[in-house]
Amino acid sequence: MSTTDAPKKPRETDDVPVPATLRKSLKNRHIQLIALGGAIGTGLFYGSSESIALAGPSILLAYLIGGFAIFMIVRALSEMSVEDPKAGAFSYYATRYWSKRAGFISGWNYWFNYILVSMVELAVVGSFVNYWFPAIPTWVSAAVFLVLITAANLLGVSKFGEFEFWFAIIKIVAVIAMIIGGLAVIIFALPTASGIKASFANWFTVGGGFFPNGLMGHTDNGWTGLLMALVVVMFSFGGTELIGITAGETEDPKITIPRATNDIIWRILVFYIGALGVIMAVVPWNTIDGKSSPFVQIFDSVGIHAAAGILNFVCLTAVMSVYNSGLYANSRMLYSLAKQGNAPAYLGKLNSKGVPVAGVLTSAVITAIAVVVVFVWPEFAFNYLMSIATIAGIINWTMIMFTEMKFRKVVEAGGAPEDSDLAGKSGQEALGAIHFKLPFAKVTPWVVLVFLAPVVVLMCFSASYRIAVIAGVIWLAILFVAYQITQAKK
Repeated sequence: MSTTDAPKKPRETDDVPVPATLRKSLKNRHIQLIALGGAIGTGLFYGSSESIALAGPSILLAYLIGGFAIFMIVRALSEMSVEDPKAGAFSYYATRYWSKRAGFISGWNYWFNYILVSMVELAVVGSFVNYWFPAIPTWVSAAVFLVLITAANLLGVSKFGEFEFWFAIIKIVAVIAMIIGGLAVIIFALPTASGIKASFANWFTVGGGFFPNGLMGHTDNGWTGLLMALVVVMFSFGGTELIGITAGETEDPKITIPRATNDIIWRILVFYIGALGVIMAVVPWNTIDGKSSPFVQIFDSVGIHAAAGILNFVCLTAVMSVYNSGLYANSRMLYSLAKQGNAPAYLGKLNSKGVPVAGVLTSAVITAIAVVVVFVWPEFAFNYLMSIATIAGIINWTMIMFTEMKFRKVVEAGGAPEDSDLAGKSGQEALGAIHFKLPFAKVTPWVVLVFLAPVVVLMCFSASYRIAVIAGVIWLAILFVAYQITQAKK
């Protein structure tokens, strides 16, 4: 074990009885892999086929542009997390530096977002299990994994960190193996099923070149092009902000949070742009139809048919990882909301291991009910719920950027947290002392917001996403009304 991973205080481990407080038990390796695993999921393994169909090889630019925006969003969140590491992250920050209403909306929106993501992920877990055991009903698989992951979350935060660490390792190994295998096909000119020689030149010579559908165009199947692909790309990056949620339970946030955040950019380059770039060099992009994962197709194209079974296991792992992370994030969000007075007080109680048990169990029960809805109305669920999760994510990212600007104003006015290195400072001295600064902080939030606004507009060009935008407006209105009702009762 490295010195970075060594526990600083034996009493802070999950196995020693201590007063009921959140434990700072997440080590550097946990944070690094949680951050990495958050960016790699079924959105990459299966969802990438949809984005490739929309934009062709130019999808690489979409991931680069979207990845840069996500990197800046996480940098903004991490700036606050390093100075003021608290459970609930952006909900707490929105309350502390903006207003109680903003904290209410931010926290409940994020909780709602992960409920949507978790319910759909659990609903599809049965399809992966059925690959090997077709006789097992899909609802049984969903129920078993819901119980297992919920139980794991009740063991303590260090156990959650270990689960996520190994889940992420499996996904990382799978992507790296695909990249190495694809490069071998290119370098050694191995024959492929398409009959087209594997080469990076295929980005520019196959199916209309690098921009086959331009920036935006219309076909019988709807709108296509680089800009439309951005909507799908942004959904793929959901979960990267989990770094901020972990700050309140991290051993040394001033070291681990900046390191994990800065690594996001190369993760995007390697695991999205690198992987998809290699895939489209081996498999002609216009033959990637979504019937199977592009990761399966690249191995199938050179005769390695066992890849389907291997990827099925990896995707099963990815689904478990998403629900594990979602349940963790939601329980801490409910805990933070309760401490702010924005949720029932029982959600703020911790057990002897420092776990907000009520938050874990409440989120699990709501997710279970939601999964039943998915099984009863599967077509509705899979056509619309993930797009609604996308708009909820955009609302969350938007609030992070506004909160960061509010945070800087409070710091400049001398209102930094008392336990922060910024305490007692004001003006430019305080801003200059911020440990992990958002680059070009005066303009970056506005650049990100200007980027997110057209993404919402682009969603209106797609039938399922258009409904999500309408649902997003209704959802925000519900949150505003709910806040007013809860305050009126006090």
